[in-house]
Amino acid sequence: MIEYQDPSTGVLVRQLTTGNHISHPSYFLQSSFYPGDEQLFFTSYQDGVAQLYDCPYPYAEPVRQLTFGPQGIHPFSPALHPDGEHICFVRAGAIFKVNRHTLHTAEITRRDGASIGECSISADGQWLTAAAKIDGQNGILAGRWDGSGWHFIEYPRTVIHPQFHPLEPEWIEFSGDPAPRMHRVRRYGTGLECLHHHDNNEFVVHETFLGQTGDIVFTVWPFSLRRLNWQTREITTIVDHNCWHIAPNRVGTQVLCDTNHPDRGIEIVDVATGHIQPLCASGASNGGSQWLTSRYAVKEDFEAARSAAKSSGTLSWMEAGTDTVYGPQWTHPHPSWSRDERKVAFASDRTGKTQVYIAEIPE
Repeated sequence: MIEYQDPSTGVLVRQLTTGNHISHPSYFLQSSFYPGDEQLFFTSYQDGVAQLYDCPYPYAEPVRQLTFGPQGIHPFSPALHPDGEHICFVRAGAIFKVNRHTLHTAEITRRDGASIGECSISADGQWLTAAAKIDGQNGILAGRWDGSGWHFIEYPRTVIHPQFHPLEPEWIEFSGDPAPRMHRVRRYGTGLECLHHHDNNEFVVHETFLGQTGDIVFTVWPFSLRRLNWQTREITTIVDHNCWHIAPNRVGTQVLCDTNHPDRGIEIVDVATGHIQPLCASGASNGGSQWLTSRYAVKEDFEAARSAAKSSGTLSWMEAGTDTVYGPQWTHPHPSWSRDERKVAFASDRTGKTQVYIAEIPE
C-alpha cells in the first residue's frame, strides 16, 4: 500500500494494489466496499484472466482470491447483494453468486452462448438484471436472485446498463445504444417507454438514478450534467461542466464524477447549487477516441479504429480486446463511493498498469 497527498487539494490517496497486472474496482455504479468499509473487492488479472479478489482497508494485506478457473469473469460485472454476504458476477454466458466468507459459488442463471453485461440488483435484493445478446437478439435478462422466474426482454438495439429503480423495483431503466438513449420497462417486459427523445448529436451518456430521489441524472457529453424528473420527464441542468462517469450518493444530494477533455480530476458536484468540489487528480490516461467528439460513435468511427489497428499490426480493436473508440475501460477512473460516503474508489494507470486507489474525502 502506497500513500500520498494530492498536490492540489491535499487529499490523502492510497494506492492499494501493485504489480505488473491490471487491477480495478467494479463498475462505478456499484460500491466496491463491504459494509463497514474495512474491506473491499476488486477485479484483477494477476493470474492471467479477470478474477474477483478482496483485501482489507486501508492496509491492503492479505489479498484474497474469490473466483477461480481458466475462464475469467466479466471484469465490471461484480455487484454486492444487500445482504452484504454475496457478490454476483458474470462468466461465460451465466450469472453466478459467491459467498465472500465461504467462497461457495452457485449459478443463478445461464444462457449458453450469450453475451451478458454487468449486473444490477434491486434495492430489496430480490431481483437481478443484466443486458444481454442471445442468438443475435439484444435485450435484458431479468429474474429472481434465487434463480427462479428468469426471462429475456427483447429490444431492437444494443442494450447497456439496465438498473432497477431504487424506490419502485418493478421498473428497470436502461440505455439503448445509440440514440435515443434513456428508456424504461417493467421487469416482466411491459410498459416499454422512451424517457427522452433525442438524436445522435445529443451525446447522452452514463445515466443513472439520482439516489433516493428516483429521478435520473445524466451527462450530455461534454457540456453539462442534467436531471430528468421520473414523473414529469422535465429536464433541468445541474451544472454546465464536463462531468464524465457519474455516481450519485444515496440521498441524491451529491454526484461524484471524473472528467476528461480536459481532465480536471475527480470531483463532487452539489446537486442543489452546482458547486464543484475538487477531490484529487486521477492520473489516468482516459483512453478512447470517442470522447474527443460530442456525438455518438457511428459506423465510420469503428471502421477507422479497425483500420488503425490493422496498420499497427493488430487485427482489429475487437480481436485485440481493446476498444479504441470508447476506450479500454481500465484506463478510465470510474470513481465510486464507499458505504459511508467518506471515501472514493477509482482506477488509474498513472504508473503504467491500472491499480486500485482510494481517496479520503476531507471533513
